[in-house]
Amino acid sequence: MTTSRTTKALPPRVLATETPEQAAANRLARAQRDAQVRGVSSIDEMRAAIRQASRTLPAIAAVPRLRAPGAAQFRERAAQGLPFLIEGVVNRWPLAAQPHSILRERHGHMAVRARVGDYISTAFAPDRAMRDMTMAAYLDLAEGSEGLPPYLGNLELKELNSMCHWPGYFDKMGPPRFWIGPAGTLTPLHCDYDDNIFAQVWGEKRIFLSPPHHDEFLYVKEASAMLFGSPFNPESPDYAAYPLARQATMIEVVVRPGDMLYVPAGWYHQVHALTFSLSSNRWARGVPFVMRQA
Repeated sequence: MTTSRTTKALPPRVLATETPEQAAANRLARAQRDAQVRGVSSIDEMRAAIRQASRTLPAIAAVPRLRAPGAAQFRERAAQGLPFLIEGVVNRWPLAAQPHSILRERHGHMAVRARVGDYISTAFAPDRAMRDMTMAAYLDLAEGSEGLPPYLGNLELKELNSMCHWPGYFDKMGPPRFWIGPAGTLTPLHCDYDDNIFAQVWGEKRIFLSPPHHDEFLYVKEASAMLFGSPFNPESPDYAAYPLARQATMIEVVVRPGDMLYVPAGWYHQVHALTFSLSSNRWARGVPFVMRQA
């Protein structure tokens, strides 16, 4: 049963109406702010350093697992520049023990913004289709949809985060972001130039990972100084359209309830829900670990 509490309004969407000159100036200003927040002199130089460090990494065929590392052990491992899975953290969160029904019964009134339509091909566009609604309305829409289901992606949901106990692996972290949706929701191949910890709370997701310097095989386009996307789909590879992608390493991992995945800055990843899933992640706000090691 949905509660009758008042829905809190979401902030208005800001769509791009810039001239090319304004866009270039705003991009430069954002890159300067991003560099200041992360304690680097230049985002362009940071990206180049991450890609160069990536070329020296050993090849891996699978993502290794660690058992609930402390902060020092986590940072030592993260400095190697490779992804890894963490067990024994997320399964202790109060949210992990809750039934999926709490989304409707306790949080049905919550305001959410859903990705709708073909949000895969427009994933990195500023004007992709979004729809504001309540959590209960989203669940109804997702249950009744055909084809690509709508997706709650990259949302701050403080009511849910109060039931998550994040480890202090990063000196400074951005706010928790939540990702909720049925089987079939997908975030296409992309990279963020921040270190990332990704917690799988409910359900299972298949994730493909590719090292930063393999962007030269992935036909990437810049969405922002910190975000690059690729049109290549490793689950359904079209080598006729993207022949260089044959040279890209793709490491497949299935994250299950209780898993936490460390994704180093610059690593490309695609995330596909295999079942109804709730995930959360946080990005670091500092110098990427692999650069500190270098």
